[in-house]
Amino acid sequence: MSIKNDQELKAALNDLTQDQQRILGARFTQSVIGLTDNPRLESALKIALDPQSDVHALNDAYKVAKSIATKTYTACGRDADWGLQAEHFIAAACAATLTPTALMTEAFNAAWKAAIQARMAKNCIMIESETGEVENEAEKQYQLTRSFKDEQ
Repeated sequence: MSIKNDQELKAALNDLTQDQQRILGARFTQSVIGLTDNPRLESALKIALDPQSDVHALNDAYKVAKSIATKTYTACGRDADWGLQAEHFIAAACAATLTPTALMTEAFNAAWKAAIQARMAKNCIMIESETGEVENEAEKQYQLTRSFKDEQ
C-alpha cells in the first residue's frame, strides 16, 4: 500500500474499524508522547494501545486524557508556553483515540483526529525550539499506517 499524501492517508484511515482507528491513532500519539512528561497521560495511552482494553477502562482513560487536554488548553492570542501547548495537543490526540462510541459522529475518525493533533504537538515543539529540524510527523504517520495495514 502506498500513502504519499494526506488524502491517501485519510482514505486509508476511513477503511479501518473503530477499534483499528483507536489503536492506530494511539500509535500516532505514542510517536509524540515523549514530548511531555505526564504519567497520567502515558497510562491513558497504554490503555488506548491495548487491543484487550475493556469499555470501562477505555472510558476512564478517555476522561483522564480529556481532562488533561482541557486543563492545558491555552486561549488563542495569548503568549503561549509551547511545551504546555504540545502537552495539550498530545492529550487531545490521546482523547481522540479514546472517544466513546456514543460521542462519535458518523464522520468522526479517531485516527485522523489523533494524527492532526500529534502534528500540532510537533509544531509547538518546533516553535519552542526555534528550529525547523523537527522530524516530519506526516511522513512518519504515512509509514505507521502502511505498517499497520500490512499487519491486518
